[in-house]
Amino acid sequence: MNNSSRYYLVDSSVLPEVFHKVIETKKLLSSGAVKNINEAVQKVGISRSAYYKYRDYIFPFYETTRGKVVTLFFTVEDYSGILSSIINKIAESKANIITINQNIPINGLADVTITIETDSMIKDIKDLMYEINNIEGVRKQQILARE
Repeated sequence: MNNSSRYYLVDSSVLPEVFHKVIETKKLLSSGAVKNINEAVQKVGISRSAYYKYRDYIFPFYETTRGKVVTLFFTVEDYSGILSSIINKIAESKANIITINQNIPINGLADVTITIETDSMIKDIKDLMYEINNIEGVRKQQILARE
């Protein structure tokens, strides 16, 4: 086998069922819904050997941000407490905030950039972004960079 790995972004609908089951097994294990690998593979219907064969090679897209530095960008309405609400959501996810930069509000809107470390997060980055987007006054949100 060649040591130079290549990565592709592939629509999950074209993948063999075993890959879906490996992902499902990993979710069961990480959520604590099962006690061990034996229980997880039995529950999803694959063999232990299939799980071990693929577990280090297939990940949900969001997991590629685990253990990384991610820069988030928001446009928010200028009112007291909105930045605090965003920071609280990040804290609830157990991400480590590295930097926060808020620009001076213009026409009632301010741009906020927050850089976080994701290695200790207990939820997916996509779930965190969804929760922040649902905060009243958040007009725009996006992931600017991943390292």
